[in-house]
Amino acid sequence: MGNSDFHVTKSMEIYSGHVINVRVDSVARPTGGAVDREVVEHAGAVVIVALDSEGRVSLVRQYRHPVGRSVLELPAGTVEENENPIDTAKRELREEVGLVARRWVELGRFFSSPGFSNEEIRAYLARDLRSVPVAPEDDEDIVVSRQPLIHLVDNPERIEDAKTLGAVLLLERFLERERIR
Repeated sequence: MGNSDFHVTKSMEIYSGHVINVRVDSVARPTGGAVDREVVEHAGAVVIVALDSEGRVSLVRQYRHPVGRSVLELPAGTVEENENPIDTAKRELREEVGLVARRWVELGRFFSSPGFSNEEIRAYLARDLRSVPVAPEDDEDIVVSRQPLIHLVDNPERIEDAKTLGAVLLLERFLERERIR
């Protein structure tokens, strides 16, 4: 079954917000019948692995209301309207962590939860870092820390945030290829 075998016969917007929109699609199936699917629309996001010359990565701890507690994660953010994702990554790294990078590499892309959302996350590696003043948004209470990358790679089960886990996995593969060359 290909993608063209499924098609939307009806779509209804349920909610329109600042970060997400929610709609319900009626999807015709190739075997007959239709199913309703709730879809969370998201503009896309970035996650940044800021790797310093000592092999440490910058992490942020911030309160995440949906899970009711603070979570340790890589800096990240939502792509704003008409914004290039690399510009989002640069903006978020400066705002959340107080760093700018001279070198950037896109590590890869992945969907955060394709069962109900179209959010695509691009993972970036930032290198050749320089400190600048942090400028978090008004609603962000962020605590920044730096940890050796090896701690994250050797203990992935301690990472609770999917985008952080995905970015660390992509970075590990990138660094492995870089060593081989």
